[in-house]
Amino acid sequence: MSRVARLLALVTATVALAVGAASSASAAPGILSGFFDDSQTLYGDPAVAYPAFKDLKTQVIRVSLYWGFGPLAVAKSRPVAPTSPADPAYNWASYDRAVQFANQYGIKVLFSIWGTPDWANGNQGPRVAPANMIDLQNFALAAARRYSGTYPGPDKRLIPPVRHWLAWNEPNNPAFLLPQFTKEGGKWVPASAVAYAKICNAVFLGVHLSAYAGEKVACGGTSPRGNNAAGSSRASISPVAFLRAIAKTGKVSFDAWAHHPYYGKASEQPDKAPPRPSNGGATTAVTLGNLNSLISEVTKLFGPKRIWITEYGYQTEPPDRQFGVSWANQAKYLKTAYTIARANPSVDLFVWFLLRDEAKLEGWQSGLIDATGKKKPSYATFRSLPR
Repeated sequence: MSRVARLLALVTATVALAVGAASSASAAPGILSGFFDDSQTLYGDPAVAYPAFKDLKTQVIRVSLYWGFGPLAVAKSRPVAPTSPADPAYNWASYDRAVQFANQYGIKVLFSIWGTPDWANGNQGPRVAPANMIDLQNFALAAARRYSGTYPGPDKRLIPPVRHWLAWNEPNNPAFLLPQFTKEGGKWVPASAVAYAKICNAVFLGVHLSAYAGEKVACGGTSPRGNNAAGSSRASISPVAFLRAIAKTGKVSFDAWAHHPYYGKASEQPDKAPPRPSNGGATTAVTLGNLNSLISEVTKLFGPKRIWITEYGYQTEPPDRQFGVSWANQAKYLKTAYTIARANPSVDLFVWFLLRDEAKLEGWQSGLIDATGKKKPSYATFRSLPR
């Protein structure tokens, strides 16, 4: 047995003992609901964003924890002491601020770790997995230690705890993980699934090696669709096919499986299964309307697991004439989607994307507030959801 396999076995057993029978039997009443909107939580004015979150009765915010990507990258250079949050290569300032404001308003944080630093994969960009997964594991451990609730910040006050974690984002989508397929021995191999199994284990191990109670690591965060077209110009892998490919790699550990069950067309309502392909074959998409197909596959492959919906939303028209629904329908579909999620005994978490529309039309317009600051009907709908 390899060192990683031994660590996984030890950590998995420890987590199982800590969680106990209660979590495996049934979910707690209700689910955590909230938002994913980095433009507000990381880049926006906290004096505006967090009061709005509070007014909406937000329980959790998902925040991207950029390991090595973009202006808020934590580790732009290789740390000397990578498991220490105090290593001078690390810059946590933006994330400390987000966690502190969330705590001030009584909101939990879900960190999703994404974006490989150039130093960790030979300058191949943030979408290519690290060459050595110990680098990612060390970063996850450093992050879990900093946000353990026991770590002092620059002002000597303890930084509030973060107990929810997500490994990567939409790894079955080439926008976030490359390559999706590679050719080996004349056959196409689902390379993203192979790499992601290692990413999942690295984040799971890193977070749980910190040994703080209550930490939960989700893997997946999968995109709802995939063409399974190896060799095509934009190949991707459908969610269930991705799960199966991960399972074939061997030991993979996680506390929850996350998914993004978006609709495909504006005409698709949350409670309707995705339409069958024009060729008459079985659908490969997983939306809210057929979420149980994903849950069944997760259970078959990995045993009973909690399910997190870490991204969901309906864009509106105006302004989006291609993918948008009316403001009234957005509110209606939001209520329907939340009702579906809350009624499902496997689902623990429901995150809406976004709080506020992105200003550029080519961006996303799924916010409950439009780009000018006007509240849509869905604002009141979200506020009135049962918790």
